[in-house]
Amino acid sequence: MKKRILTGITTTGTPHIGNYLGAIKPALKLAEDFDESFYFLADYHAIIKNSNKSEVSESVKNVALAWLSSGLDPNKSFFYRQSDVPEILELSWILNCVTAKGLMNRSHAYKAATTVNKEDEDKGITMGLFSYPVLMAADILMFNATHVPVGADQIQHIEMTRDIAGRFNHLYKKTFVLPEALIQSKDETVPGLDGQKMSKSYGNIIPLLSSEKQLKKSVAKIVTNSLEPGEPKDSSNCTVFSLYKHFATQQMVEEFQEDYKKGISWGDAKNKLFDCINLEMIPIREKYNELYSDNDFINDLLSDGSKKVRVIAQEMISSIRSSIGINKIS
Repeated sequence: MKKRILTGITTTGTPHIGNYLGAIKPALKLAEDFDESFYFLADYHAIIKNSNKSEVSESVKNVALAWLSSGLDPNKSFFYRQSDVPEILELSWILNCVTAKGLMNRSHAYKAATTVNKEDEDKGITMGLFSYPVLMAADILMFNATHVPVGADQIQHIEMTRDIAGRFNHLYKKTFVLPEALIQSKDETVPGLDGQKMSKSYGNIIPLLSSEKQLKKSVAKIVTNSLEPGEPKDSSNCTVFSLYKHFATQQMVEEFQEDYKKGISWGDAKNKLFDCINLEMIPIREKYNELYSDNDFINDLLSDGSKKVRVIAQEMISSIRSSIGINKIS
């Protein structure tokens, strides 16, 4: 059995530093230890929350550019768009038919959505939102991914996928590998401008694919307290310091910690953070600028990627159809 790593990013909004640190960079690094790696653009997941077609379309391009600019080599990995592999949706329906509704009732996203409704708990909730963990399971199980990198708040997704796969294996035949989660530490959560987890939903992001000027403006917006220059500052609960740790060496972090004790001004602290982030972003920005206008290249690349993975997907779905009795009359 090949060791396969799989990860994707939903194509909504603008790719940000949190996506880069939490998904893209570690996934690309982890791929070095696996036989095969799968990276995909989750555009069908995007329409669960976004009905603006132009935003979804633009985000597909930007997320693709985020992966490619960050170092993804399509010659060494499978890189594709979810919607270009229709077998995933077919598998999603098949898995829906073996998934208990009670399991979906326990989904964190569904429960969070229902808690804000007072009279009708299901007001405004679509079947897409309710059953999206099944589509996520199909993304993973279609290629029998053995490992899936997730944040600490996403462990439930992998547990549900394992439950669904186990149920199918029990009802029919052993078809799916039970994937393992590669879990990030809670300490590695990337904070946004307001100190909460960086998220497009919270509107607190630092865009990944931005100009140097835009990056500096974003860093300047980070919320800090009102301590004056010269007053010692606590680095343990500071967004600026937390972000700095993701980009700096250990020695740089220790020196920055001393700066805090000596009362560095927030302006100087943010400038140090900007310099540190920008240094890593320069080659990413250069690659992004090189690729941005070449839509034919991006489309051809995604088309080639989908053709490669569909060979695997078609073989898998053919086997599954046979298992569930959907085949030629004999």
